[in-house]
Amino acid sequence: MSFPDKETRAGCWLARDEYWACLERHAPQHSSTSGEPEPQQCIAVRKMYEKKCPAQWVKHFDRKRTFEQFKQKMVKGYEPLDDKNKQH
Repeated sequence: MSFPDKETRAGCWLARDEYWACLERHAPQHSSTSGEPEPQQCIAVRKMYEKKCPAQWVKHFDRKRTFEQFKQKMVKGYEPLDDKNKQH
């Protein structure tokens, strides 16, 4: 596959942004890298994102979003497990 031209890249990024916006509205904690099912409201948007972007880009962008979510959690600080979940 050849490298996408400017118009194709712009379409991909727009589709990615629309998908991420859908997730923020309907399931802000959803992680596409976890294998959990897509929120029902975002399935069609995800399909368009996958259609408009090369598969490697989708994988990269999914990982990027998951990493950004992780960084946000770390900024909030460490949250210890409650006592009932501790291993003895």
